[in-house]
Amino acid sequence: MLHSRLPRGGLMTGLLIVASCFLPADSDAQSPNPFIHVDQFGYIPKALKVAVVSNPQVGFNNNLSYTPPGFPEMLLQDAMTGQPVYSFWIDSWQNGYVHAPSGDQGWWVDFSDQDQPGEFYLDDGQGNRSAEFRISTDPYQEVMQAAGRAFYYNRCGFEKKPPYADPRWSDNLDFQQEAQCRSISDPMNQSLWKDLRGGWYDAGDYNKYVTFAHRAVHDLLWAWEENPQAFSDEWNIPESNNSFPDLLDELKWELDWLLKMIEPDGSVHIKMGSANYSENVLSPPSLNQDPRYYGPVCTSSTIAMASMLAHAAVVYRQIEGWEGYGSLLGIKAQACFNQVLPAFNGNNLETDCDNGSIVAGDADWNETTQWNAAITAAVHLYDLTGEIAYHDFFLDHYADAEPLGGFWGPYYMELNGALLHYTTLPDADATASNAILGSFSAAVSNNWNDFYGYTDAELYQAGMPDWSYHWGSNLPMASYGTLNLLAAHYAVNPSSTAQYNQRAGDHVHYFHGVNPLGMVMLSNMVEIGGDFGVNQIYHTWFADGTDWDHSLDSPYGPPPGYVTGGPNKDFSVTTISPPSGQPPMKSYLDFNTGWPESSWEITEPAIYSQAGYIRLLARFVTGDDGVPIRQPDHDNPAYRASPNPASTTVSFSSPTRHPGVLLDVLGQQHLTIPERGPPILMYPMCPPECTWSIFRMPIWSFPSTDKV
Repeated sequence: MLHSRLPRGGLMTGLLIVASCFLPADSDAQSPNPFIHVDQFGYIPKALKVAVVSNPQVGFNNNLSYTPPGFPEMLLQDAMTGQPVYSFWIDSWQNGYVHAPSGDQGWWVDFSDQDQPGEFYLDDGQGNRSAEFRISTDPYQEVMQAAGRAFYYNRCGFEKKPPYADPRWSDNLDFQQEAQCRSISDPMNQSLWKDLRGGWYDAGDYNKYVTFAHRAVHDLLWAWEENPQAFSDEWNIPESNNSFPDLLDELKWELDWLLKMIEPDGSVHIKMGSANYSENVLSPPSLNQDPRYYGPVCTSSTIAMASMLAHAAVVYRQIEGWEGYGSLLGIKAQACFNQVLPAFNGNNLETDCDNGSIVAGDADWNETTQWNAAITAAVHLYDLTGEIAYHDFFLDHYADAEPLGGFWGPYYMELNGALLHYTTLPDADATASNAILGSFSAAVSNNWNDFYGYTDAELYQAGMPDWSYHWGSNLPMASYGTLNLLAAHYAVNPSSTAQYNQRAGDHVHYFHGVNPLGMVMLSNMVEIGGDFGVNQIYHTWFADGTDWDHSLDSPYGPPPGYVTGGPNKDFSVTTISPPSGQPPMKSYLDFNTGWPESSWEITEPAIYSQAGYIRLLARFVTGDDGVPIRQPDHDNPAYRASPNPASTTVSFSSPTRHPGVLLDVLGQQHLTIPERGPPILMYPMCPPECTWSIFRMPIWSFPSTDKV
């Protein structure tokens, strides 16, 4: 049976006030029930707000159980007073079926009618409550700041000291040996040593990669372009209060390092880091003194650089005071593109530059990925310069871009954004624009994998295909949300815009606790409002056994705001369960031990996951037009029949508190539904096989557009 995403709350009824007397006297002291899932940071007043209540059937927690109260409503409590404010219906999800990706049965509690600001929690009247959450015009500003400051703590070649660093995560100047970074192919040749200080640690190690930065840089630039109001100048980083947004200040730290990786001819070194796994593995970062090495120049890193710098040039040149920096980025972007262009024209792309001499991630790109980056670069260079050569390159090759094949998925968001942005350029080719928008519209409208718009097939509402719960799954989780925002922004199916926006909001809520783990997917967020979340991440600084190991069981834990890797159904160590052997959404464990436990496959953060989350969250900061607003809908039910379907006693009530008259199909009046008060009970006057349905009433109907 389909479930409506509609508000069904109301003022407290006498029945439920009696039920509330069974609450513990000191309800504020209760710990949240992990099976009542809410966004632990909060909701915007006019947004749809749906809590998920779960009962585990499959997976590591199937020995536990939770059943909602016998009466069909849940209480919304004022967190300050502990007093009930409203009551809201509890709707069974899919008639009690088990949601395969999570292994859970569940219910939905839609409390969208509560739009007054405050601090609240949901209470089932039998001693179980949710985490506290805020209803506020801007509930995510502090969350955004914490997520942004994770990049500050990941700065390489920089001291983290008060007042900018919290004393718990303070450290001295680190990796000054990068002032004499050595060529991995000729390390003793001092004439080849380079000053490559700066940039961000890529992920859980201290290495830095040009190709891996590609996604992060683009997402952060798009985050700014899509909603600049989300980003303040008050993140408390060293550049704060300089009249420039801290997001772009922080991104400039990475861009300055990227510029250092460019050779005079425009070619670009692919990565830099340590030569052995035993080097530069101390915590905190400032203790590391082993040499650092840079790798060869490659076509992949060169086209990645052209793509990143061209997009950055478009952004920075528009900001008063940074026009010169934007101009520099543009000049370097063109040099890199022109340097690598012969390799594209001659089909001589390099796909095996990274031989592993610098340890950790393989930074190579295959030919398809390099072509995707080239098309992305051409769009931004044409936007930047207006030069026909870049436009011709784009027109010659855009039809071969992966999304034009029909799959507008989460794995090349840089390209998705560039293609769609092209259609907005003043001199865009009409044929190309129509092909791009037509392809995107078809993908969204056909929705072959069910990740666009509203679906009642996902218990946790923010689902994605099972195959996306792989290593680093939190990046596609954020990207599916952003894809829905793009569908709304480019007016694909305008009548469904609210659904696309709401689906994106559901993905935000997933990160904030509306998931089978009941866990905020950011580290150490208790002080910011996340009652239950990530305690450990795989990161060399915050490693197992250090003072920064665990939010609860070590002196400090990791800093707030790091986005963890996410559930991984393909976790390689099959003897550790969880995460192995679980439903996809439960393939997670809060741990950070190294080899052979390989926790990096689950909990390692990365700059690209961080940026993907920030891009998604940014659309929901400051209540911009991207925030889903609940609109009046005359098809919404003004009355409710519960249970539905039913063949015995039925409870009729008015969620919207409108009085009504129940008539049969012949127009005969059977009862009056009052404006206020408890539900009216009635036995259906029909054969035993008669059923009820929200969308099909075989016996009863209402004499107006208001209907059950």
